[in-house]
Amino acid sequence: MTERIQAREHAAGDPIAHGGNLHEAAARYGIPYAQWLDLSTGINPHGYPVPPLPADAWRRLPDDGDGFAERAARYYGAPDATHVLPVAGSQAAIRALPALLPRAAVGIAPLTYGEYAPAFARAGHEVAPLDVQRDTLPAALTHVAIVNPNNPTATHLDAARLLRWHAQLRERGGTLLVDEAFADTLPAARVASLAAHTQRDGLVVLRSPGKFFGLAGVRAGFVLGAPAMLAALRDRLGAWTVSGPARHAVSAAFADAAWQTQMRERLITESARLAGLLDAHGFATHGTPLFAWTDDARAAALHEALARRGVWTRLFPPSPRVPSASVRFGLPGDEAEWTRFEQLLQQAVESIDGARSG
Repeated sequence: MTERIQAREHAAGDPIAHGGNLHEAAARYGIPYAQWLDLSTGINPHGYPVPPLPADAWRRLPDDGDGFAERAARYYGAPDATHVLPVAGSQAAIRALPALLPRAAVGIAPLTYGEYAPAFARAGHEVAPLDVQRDTLPAALTHVAIVNPNNPTATHLDAARLLRWHAQLRERGGTLLVDEAFADTLPAARVASLAAHTQRDGLVVLRSPGKFFGLAGVRAGFVLGAPAMLAALRDRLGAWTVSGPARHAVSAAFADAAWQTQMRERLITESARLAGLLDAHGFATHGTPLFAWTDDARAAALHEALARRGVWTRLFPPSPRVPSASVRFGLPGDEAEWTRFEQLLQQAVESIDGARSG
């Protein structure tokens, strides 16, 4: 019941917290915007170097015949382009998809991307907490929305379990929605992804080039699913959802296999470095190659101590189902930022320990 109430409060207009809200942090702590080290998102700080834009990207309307969906199908491993719908960021799909599904109970993990529960509640669904460790879904659930790997806990479910969930939901006339925004960074990403299975009715996969490629500002994403579902979503969202410049940037990133390989290796090394820094101060973490997360008892105090020193992290408050606060750290962007973070982390931990011992 608590989860349903919280979802309805968001639907009534309460803001949903996200990382990247650096202007808010600057105002709250009285530190100028330019002086912050922003680690509050899981976006790759080494963004893809987009080549110069052709003039037509600005002058012409986006053209669905330009091969954009075909390139996405190849990159993500979807059956073909008829199973891919480009959208203005996966956020647009998260808002629109619930209204296309029969109203029913939907399972959502208690600590996950915060837009799902309000979106389903606004569309008239009943939101229920999902135990992601279960192999058999509760009979009361008709739909499930899962982020895999999860943001922020980094929990990763294998494809076999998710396909079993999908089979159970289809017997009930339901849908499995899998958000794979952070899947690009994982080893053997396509083995874990359900993109290749999206010819199946009742299976929808969301992919985003914003995280791994560091292109969040272009606002492009992809919905992978059965053609009938995509046609209904296209009708709801309308024409020209992805701009010409965005299509150019993402297409170039998809084609650059050498950059992708090099970046995956770099992110694995840097995420290990981040986890090591936190572990040295006793913070056990879980993570993906783009972020580290801890629910240590000192998490809230650490977030506050770092913020007072101009380091912005993403705080997740306690909830009835997840009783402790937790904090997520993105990657610093260069060696100067790594050095600054290491120094300020040391100061923040010393201030926390000093307050406790005092």
